[in-house]
Amino acid sequence: MKPRTLASSNTPGRISLGEKLRDMSWLLILLVTAIACIGFAMLYSAANASVDPWMSRQLIRFCGGLVIMFIVALVDIRFWMRHAYAIYLVAFALLVYVEFAGEIGMGAQRWIDLRFFQLQPSELMKISMVLALARYFHSLDMDQVARPLPLIPPLAMILAPAGLVLVQPDLGTSGMLIMVGGAMFFAAGVRIWKFALAAAGTLAAIPVAWNFLRDYQRNRILTFLDPESDPLGSGYHILQSKIAFGSGGMFGKGFLMGTQSHLSFLPERQTDFIFTMLAEEFGMFGGLCLLGLYVLVFIYGYAIALRARNHFGRLLAIGITTNLFVYVFINAAMVMGLIPVVGIPMPLISYGGTAMITVLIGIGLLMSVHIHRDVRIGQRGYGED
Repeated sequence: MKPRTLASSNTPGRISLGEKLRDMSWLLILLVTAIACIGFAMLYSAANASVDPWMSRQLIRFCGGLVIMFIVALVDIRFWMRHAYAIYLVAFALLVYVEFAGEIGMGAQRWIDLRFFQLQPSELMKISMVLALARYFHSLDMDQVARPLPLIPPLAMILAPAGLVLVQPDLGTSGMLIMVGGAMFFAAGVRIWKFALAAAGTLAAIPVAWNFLRDYQRNRILTFLDPESDPLGSGYHILQSKIAFGSGGMFGKGFLMGTQSHLSFLPERQTDFIFTMLAEEFGMFGGLCLLGLYVLVFIYGYAIALRARNHFGRLLAIGITTNLFVYVFINAAMVMGLIPVVGIPMPLISYGGTAMITVLIGIGLLMSVHIHRDVRIGQRGYGED
């Protein structure tokens, strides 16, 4: 693809609104909408052929999220770079606020009640952390990345919010922050031996970390290793999920015909285990079709990263796409019993307001990288130095 001619020599790097709209990633929008529509159908089924209470609310959130997505996409990418740290600090402050005045639900203190909306700051942190890390690594050259001291600030940007999220407690989201942050380190050019050193340190710390886990978190890990040991207690969720998966077969039982979900054997069918319900009603074929749509989104996201001519855009696109990949991977592996149950939703499919909005904000940032792919960005976020 040839670089575009910028609008005016008097405004270097400026792209007109018309050019931005013509260059919008319409295929990516179509893929995202297709995935969301599958989610609407599954929420309709989860409510026993009713749009209330889940499908109608999710549809409203998606439409509102699309508006936000378009606004984010049209904003100059240098704006996002200049304000990345401020956005991160706001998300971090909300995480701290949750620790003292957050709403408690299902044994966890993760939400802020905004009357009309339950805000989950940990979801906002996933996007904010990627923005902040992309800006930080954009300001370094490769010699600085190779030294250990410049890596301390970005490491703190990851571990501080991960620790706060772990206290809520939310082991799954805390792990997601660390994995996405690690991917950003790798994309920035951090040497492999440092990852090996960190992995060795993590393995050595597991016996100590085990003592700090809550009882239910330990039970989830033990249940993952042997779910049949407590089939009516901690092992109930994963056993019912496996039964639903197996009963779906190759092509499923048919829409609205899933017995495990509609007879209320499958717990949390509208949120964490919605992929299981899809597999029961549409079989392995339906599950693979949904995963195929996600794969196309991942390919599109990493292709956007490769085409970006500025380092900030590349890192941002890689971080956003990796975040989405980790969402899908953890949820799919969790409901199939490949990893412990950690409460991570399937993006754009599971019922949830903050997760839906933040995923669409991430897609908007991806499109902003695509629209401004030829813009050269200096280390301070303005024109090229």
